[in-house]
Order: sequence, then structure tokens, then C-alpha cells
Amino acid sequence: MRHRHPIPLPEHGVEALAPAPADPAEVEREAGLAGLFELHYASMLRLAVLLGADDPENVVAEAYYQIYRKWRRLRDIEAAEAYLRSTVCNLTRMRIRHLQVARKHVESPPEETVVSAESAALLRDDQRVLIDALQQLPARQREALVLRHWLGLKEGEIAAAMGISSGSVKTHTARGLAALTQAMEARR
Repeated sequence: MRHRHPIPLPEHGVEALAPAPADPAEVEREAGLAGLFELHYASMLRLAVLLGADDPENVVAEAYYQIYRKWRRLRDIEAAEAYLRSTVCNLTRMRIRHLQVARKHVESPPEETVVSAESAALLRDDQRVLIDALQQLPARQREALVLRHWLGLKEGEIAAAMGISSGSVKTHTARGLAALTQAMEARR
């Protein structure tokens, strides 16, 4: 049987082993981010799904990571929510654009995208026709409609999330709604 030697304690005693007190700013960031996650994760996931993200869970996770990194620059929780929404829109747009470029350079036909169980659970059968029609719209029209009609944002909030003017929001919303109405009527 081997004898174990005790680990020597630091010269200053056991108190030196205790963790250092947490930084108040860090505690605030963790609490704020946890609250933001609790309040908005499901709606941000829905937003990513409706905007056409092939991996909505990863998009939302990346958005939360980005807001975690920039937390100290945010003014209040409302700014955090708007920043999160804008980040989900931008990340989804970038990923769709990347996939389009990547698919142009692949010689074999693209594989069907497998929808995660969580994403599939968000969409009921009666919504699938609408979602299919929505996915056929140009990206900006789809974003404007989702932000307006699913999230209930005002024009100024949509403009901020999309990084465009309020006039462009009106144009994209009107054109998207007309195209969506036409597509839905054609399916009846």
C-alpha cells in the first residue's frame, strides 16, 4: 500500500485557496444574459427558422455569444434585445449567402436540409404551406415580413434590425406581402 503525502497548504493558510470575489460587472453581465436568454431564446429561434436559417440553433447561439462579448457596450436591456434581433438577422443572412455561394461551386445536387427536431416542433402542419411560400421570397422581403408580422416590430425597429431605411422597410414589406399573397392564392 502506498502512502499519500498531503498537499502542502500555502503559507497564508486555507483562506488563500478560497476563490476571489466575483467582479460585480461580470456578475451583472451573467445575470443580464441569463435573463435575456430566458425571455428571448424561443422567439430568436423562431426568427432564425422563419428567416430560413439551415441551422437556427447555431445562429441563435452565435448571436448570444456576440452579445456576451459586447455586453459592456450596451446601454440597457432594450438595447440588448434589439442588438440580439439584429444579430440573428445578420447571421442568418450571411449563412444563407454563404450557402448560395458554396452550392454554386458544388457539382453534385445539394442535399435536402435536415430540420432539427426542435425546429420542426416549432412549425405546425398548417403553417408549412405559409412557411414554404415565405421561403420563396427574396431575403429582404422575407426579413421585413417576419420582423413586422411575426415579431410585431415597428418600421423603425425593423430598419434598425435590417440596417436599412424606413422607406426601404415599407417597400420590402409591401412587395413581400404582395408576392406572398399571390403565392398563397396560387396554392388554393
